[in-house]
Amino acid sequence: MEHVAAATPAWAMLAYLVAGVLFILSLRGLSSPESSQKGNQYGMIGMGIAVVTTLLLHNVGLPLIIGAIAIGGTIGWFIAQKIQMTAMPELVAGFHSLVGLAAVLVGASAYLNPTAFGIVDAATGEIFAVSRVELGLGVAIGAITFSGSVIAFLKLSGRMSGSPILLPGRHVINLGLIAGILGLVAYFVFDQQPAVFWTITALSFLIGFLLIVPIGGADMPVVISMLNSYSGWAAAAMGFTLQNTAMIITGALVGSSGAILSYIMCKAMNRSFISVIAGGFGAEADAGGPKGAAIQKAYKAGSAEDAAFIMKNAESVIIVPGYGMAVSQAQHALREMGDLLKKEGVSVKYAIHPVAGRMPGHMNVLLAEANVPYDEVFELEDINSEFAQCDVAFVIGANDVTNPLAKTDKTSPIYGMPVLDVEKAKTVLFVKRSMGGVGYAGVDNPVFYMDNTMMLLADAKKMVETIVKNLGH
Repeated sequence: MEHVAAATPAWAMLAYLVAGVLFILSLRGLSSPESSQKGNQYGMIGMGIAVVTTLLLHNVGLPLIIGAIAIGGTIGWFIAQKIQMTAMPELVAGFHSLVGLAAVLVGASAYLNPTAFGIVDAATGEIFAVSRVELGLGVAIGAITFSGSVIAFLKLSGRMSGSPILLPGRHVINLGLIAGILGLVAYFVFDQQPAVFWTITALSFLIGFLLIVPIGGADMPVVISMLNSYSGWAAAAMGFTLQNTAMIITGALVGSSGAILSYIMCKAMNRSFISVIAGGFGAEADAGGPKGAAIQKAYKAGSAEDAAFIMKNAESVIIVPGYGMAVSQAQHALREMGDLLKKEGVSVKYAIHPVAGRMPGHMNVLLAEANVPYDEVFELEDINSEFAQCDVAFVIGANDVTNPLAKTDKTSPIYGMPVLDVEKAKTVLFVKRSMGGVGYAGVDNPVFYMDNTMMLLADAKKMVETIVKNLGH
């Protein structure tokens, strides 16, 4: 006898359908900064409908559920109030880990008390075969999401080195563990002994750790997107166990959209999608996070007064924001600088690299927060050809995404990644805290030492604020 879900009332199916449509509209809205706010609203309304419908469908202890929602909501609100934009990438990774852990806990609960979940064959007293597949896959994906997201959180927050940690024979170990997990899930269909279930869980926690530690800092934005996809598939798998249509729809949407975004980002970085999700195939032992000081060479230093004079007399300025802007929270001052330049008749545009910052869309969010007009913000492929014609490229805290070594040095960890061609501008103004450090990928940038580059060494926010004062004179 196979697992047959209890009949769901027509009104509930209609409510879940409406919620699903709202989730799709939410994803569509989030594809553009102009419509992102409305997309978030659609998502919240859809989730509200799904939650209320689920509560009405099941005989649950409302006080406990409401209490749990209140506790979780309060924690979420507190975090949202306190979190800095610079910490958003590790926050996202941390939240992904919670989704994975929730999937593991739901799967463990269903395994330990299958009767309560309605997944027991009354004739044999055993869990339905199809439910064992759902449990095995759901717990495996959830555990991988949890441990992988924890490692991503540690790397992004600086608690662990961003450098790849390469174990000897890692490819063989990873492939062997993945094959072992899939084999045990298949065996679990025929034998539901605790040893099988808990071994699947333990190996999945381990492989999540092993898949992420070899991935270097330059590829972390793809990892964030990939873990988002994993969390969606884990939720979808648990949706089958819980016989919840909304959870299946939501998980599938998150999983598929995250996978598509990861693929798009890999193409944008000239990375192999398979190599990234398989745990850094091709990574070198010295690739990844910060390694220490940059090599000291001759460079041209400038001041805020110099920068203001140069940009005020330019015809076109392209601003390239990076993680340094995020760290110093300079986006508001940067927008003010752009407004003053436009009043002087200067053409101002913003160039965004797909992986600038530590997560997809990091720079777009910061610029939107500062009310930078959307029509002034351009992606790499739309603006890269304009650097050769522009008067000034104003780079604020973006190292790796402007490094021409990605085009020439085959030994570099960023080789093959498309970069913004800032070096082709007539003048490059490069804002950097000091010459003593390197970017997140651990690579010095030859643009610093070019004849057309002026280094503006200071905290990014203070430097831009001083430039603004000089432009206002």
